[in-house]
Amino acid sequence: MDKVNVLIIEDTPAESNRLIKVLEANNYNVVAVATTFKDGLNFFYNQLIDIIIIDIFLNGNADGISFAETISLNPNGSKPFVFLTSSTDRKIFERAKLTQPFSYLMKPFNELEILYALEMALEKFYEQPDTFLGDQENTVVSKDYLFIKKGKSLKKVQLSQIIFIEVEEKYCNIITEKEKFVILISLTKILKLLDQSVFSRTHRNYIVNTAKIVEIVPADNLIVLSGNHKALLSDTYKSILKTIPTLK
Repeated sequence: MDKVNVLIIEDTPAESNRLIKVLEANNYNVVAVATTFKDGLNFFYNQLIDIIIIDIFLNGNADGISFAETISLNPNGSKPFVFLTSSTDRKIFERAKLTQPFSYLMKPFNELEILYALEMALEKFYEQPDTFLGDQENTVVSKDYLFIKKGKSLKKVQLSQIIFIEVEEKYCNIITEKEKFVILISLTKILKLLDQSVFSRTHRNYIVNTAKIVEIVPADNLIVLSGNHKALLSDTYKSILKTIPTLK
């Protein structure tokens, strides 16, 4: 499991230090703090970034907007970002709005506002209007990750680390190499969101990551997975045997 990686673009040390304190206390990983447009681009293109907090004015110039305009030119490489500013200039707001930020926050920022803004930005960026709500958790699915909310933070879980998913009443237990997560969603719905060339249903209560299969025992309707985890294999889903290369 990885933390959500945040790039901060802010030229005031007191502000960036406060942001770092809030983010790290809520399990976000601050990859870097850039104080200039040039440094921001350098970090953006050379570090693994999930989301960016951008101060609009850097050293007296609206370079934060220029940064957002630049990264937005490449839709395949874009990332969600939120603006943070003390400016009340309407013209600046209108220019910033054209870059389609996921939030526009005024300084001094409120801790919950920042956390909510980051969470909503990730949800909107990955185009998941229906988050999966549990008593304490919700989840956003991207191509490579699940962003699972626990408390006030979002945890980033690589899909490749999932061993299997098991349904328990209205909830799904997601078993990874390091941790277990519980979300409120049907097995059928979550399967539609996963890469079905990697994840296969083996039973009405199980989805397995086929890359994690260690052994299949058809006679016992059993699948042994890495970490000595076990899943059931029902007759309905034994067609999975045809998709896995075997030697006879």
